[in-house]
Formats: sequence, C-alpha cells, structure tokens
Amino acid sequence: MSQATTRAYEDLLEHQRRIAMAATAQEVLEWDELTSLPDRGAEHRGAQGAFLAGLRHDLETDPRLQDWLGQLEGSDLVADPSSVAAVNVRVARRHYGRRLRVPRSLVEELASTISVSQREWKLARADDDYPRFAPWLERLLSLQLDRARCLADGSDLYAPLLAEYEPDLDATRVDLLLRRVGEELARLLPEILASQGRAAAAAVPDVMRGSFSETRQRRLCTVLLDAVGFDSTRGHVGVAAHPFTAQLGPHDCRIAIRFDRRHLREALHALMHEAGHALYDQGLPAEHYGTPAGEASSLSVHEGQARLWENAVGRSLGFWKHFQPLLGKLFPRTFASGDPTSTWRAVNRVTPGPIRVQADEVTYNLHILLRYELERALLGGDLSVRDLPEAWRERHRELIGLAPASDREGCLQDGHWASGMVAYFPTYTLGNILAAQLFDQAGEDLGDLEALFARGDFATLRAWLHEHVYRHGRRYGTDELCRRICGTGLDPAPLLASLRRRHAELWS
Repeated sequence: MSQATTRAYEDLLEHQRRIAMAATAQEVLEWDELTSLPDRGAEHRGAQGAFLAGLRHDLETDPRLQDWLGQLEGSDLVADPSSVAAVNVRVARRHYGRRLRVPRSLVEELASTISVSQREWKLARADDDYPRFAPWLERLLSLQLDRARCLADGSDLYAPLLAEYEPDLDATRVDLLLRRVGEELARLLPEILASQGRAAAAAVPDVMRGSFSETRQRRLCTVLLDAVGFDSTRGHVGVAAHPFTAQLGPHDCRIAIRFDRRHLREALHALMHEAGHALYDQGLPAEHYGTPAGEASSLSVHEGQARLWENAVGRSLGFWKHFQPLLGKLFPRTFASGDPTSTWRAVNRVTPGPIRVQADEVTYNLHILLRYELERALLGGDLSVRDLPEAWRERHRELIGLAPASDREGCLQDGHWASGMVAYFPTYTLGNILAAQLFDQAGEDLGDLEALFARGDFATLRAWLHEHVYRHGRRYGTDELCRRICGTGLDPAPLLASLRRRHAELWS
C-alpha cells in the first residue's frame, strides 16, 4: 500500500471525526432543548442549530473528500468489503453523494425550523391544540419534500427520506414487510382478544395501574438499568415529553423517559426500550468512534435492540420472577401478593388504545402502520395537514378498533415529525421483526433464556448481542447482519409466531 493511500485514509478518518464533533454538538443542543430549554429560548436555539447544521454541511461536502475517496476506492486497503477501512470508505462515499445534492441553505432552514417546531409541538401537545402545531408541520413537510426532491432518483419522494434511516432496504421491500405484518395482525388480534376474554386470569385487576410515586419509580428504573448492564459512568437518565436516547460521545449516552403516577407501564416500557438503544450505543467499538465503523448498522437495527430488550426481555415471565420482590418492596400495596405471574399477565395484556408508547406488543405495529400510511399520504399530496386529525382518528378506528379521544392522544402524541424525523416510523416494525429473529437465535445458542432472566442474568444475552451485533458497527447492513446471524434476511414469521406462542401461554 502506497504512502499516498495511507495518507488519504488518515486524512479521511480525521475529517470524519471532525464531522462527528459537529454532529454531537448538535445532539447536545437537542438534548438540552428536549429536557430543559425554556420556551422563550427556542428562537436562539434555532439560530444555533442552523449555524451548526451549516458548519456540518460544509464539512460533509468538503471537496477534499472526493480526492481522498478517489485514491482509496479500488485500493488494496478496501479489498475486503467487511474490513474497517472498506466500511469507512463505503459509507463516506454514500454520505458524500447525498450531502452534495442538498443545498446548504435548505439544511440551515430545516435545522432552524425544527428547533422552533419542537417547542410548538410540546406546547400544542400539552394544551391539546393541534391548530397551533399545524403550520409548523406543514412547513416541515414542505422542507422535507424539498430535500427529497434533491435526493430522489425516481418519482417516489418517500424513498430517499426512508433511506436516511434504513439505507439497505428499498422502499418497496419495506412496504411489503409492513403490510404483511399488518395483515397478519389484523387476523391475529381478534383471536388473542377472544382467548384473553375467555381466560379467568384476564379478570384479575391490572397491577400496572394504580398510584406510583415518581421517586419510587426512579429507584426502580435505576435498579433495572444497572441489572441489564447500562454503564452509569458513561451515561445519564433525564426526563422529557417524549422518551429518546442520544449518544453525545463515545462515553456519553443519554436516556430520557417520562413518568405517569397512574400507570407504571409508561416508565417501565420506555426505560427498557431506551435501555436497549443505550446498550447498543455503549457496546459499539469506542476505538472507531467518529467513523462509520463505530456507528450503528442502521436505525432499524437500533430499534431492533430497543424492542428486543423492551419486549422479549421486559415482557418475559423470567424477568418478572426476578424483579417481583423489588416491586413488592417499592409498591407494597399494589404488589402485596408477590405473584410474578399476575405482573407478567399485566404487562402483556392486549388492550387496544390510542397511545403508541403504551401499546401492547400485538397492536404496536398497527400503530406504526397508521403513521406510515399517513406520512406517505401527507408527502404524496393525498392528505392535507389540516385534515390529518380526522384521517388519524378514522384510520385508527379501522386498524385498532377505537378512535383517540383528542388530538393529544392522536396526531400530537409523537414528537418525531416535529423533530424532522419523517419516514422514521417504519424502523420500529423492521426492528420488531429483527428483534424476534435475534431472540430466537439467541435462545438456540444460549439455551433457556427465561431461566437466565429469573436468576437475574442479563449479562449472558448482552454478551451474545455484543458478539453478534454491537461490535460490528456498520460492517453489515440490516438484511446482511440478520442473514449472518439467523441464516435468513428479515422475515416477519418469527415475530408473528412469538406473539401467538406467548399469548397461548398467557391465557391458556
């Protein structure tokens, strides 16, 4: 390998790390914005965000990238497509090509608008005031359409936005996967509700509802995070209107959740979900931080880790066998019986409702299908922003069997669109599909996972995930990673089978 090639690669890595510095500075501002920024600070925060977005765009479109990539592509350094160097060069080429097609002015305007729209969404949600947020949603969608037109290779403007989060699966394949899951669940949901209704156990009071002090909920969350392996010396937990995780550096991973004193399920599921994201972030190779080799494979894989810990682990009987004594200690009135089976049934009870983050595992993907269909309709011009609330209510009634009582429980509940995350929602269902396949394979490799959880052993599963997922960074795309671990690409069958199996066990 020539000195010129070596130097080009070193220069590329240094430049990628500079881009990462700008990106994480943006993340720090967003963390602050979503957790503690005063309302009147949003305008200045928008200006800060636009400044950093412009700076980052300049770095991402630096003409020297073309020179470095030109020297490296085809060289011996990247001959092995799974090598660290090949990953860094391949992803850098893709990012460079996309960023060149979007003007700096659009990047800055989008960043500035997002900052204000997040504040407006937060206030509109609190007051159940959709008209307040509607102009900002309209503006954001218009800007995202401008961005999509810059990136589109065909007439489908949704595809280039989806590719920002899931670059390895084309939009047609994603559509087929989401619709297959939706169709199967439409048949499965009535069956589960019927069997649940016939079971005497279903008449037992829902122990996840009651009165739960926030202080004690925080103690529970601290113990759970420690048990699953979250490194608190490299992370922090805060509170926000919508749960999220942000990686601000190689040793700085932030989780934000929210508490409801009437529903323990709110914090528990949010915590386990965000813990899954955080474990992935903390398990990525820190030595490659700032370069693609140190990044997550895709947002679908990231959501797969979150949904695996939230559902496969957090809804398991073994998990609650281990933590039932702690629940009894913290909330003695509610969990006085000390029966983990009652808790297990409560966290898995299928109860169609309006809120996605509170949804049971069966109806969750129907919530995703709803959002996917509506955002495609909004971007395609088939649905106006003004008509979104009614369209949401009607489609929610068709898919889940009821309509939200308010816009706060309907189209205002998620902060994704306000954050500019258009076309993100499909990654949740893709993640659910992947999570089921990974968990099945982990069971084959490790044996009785329920028994491990009942003993408080979550480290064995975490080590397996580190070996098969975390340490690889972006070496493999979503489908290839799944194929290497499970022997096949994304396949909804294991997810649907696991839902049938679990609910047969629950209500038999």
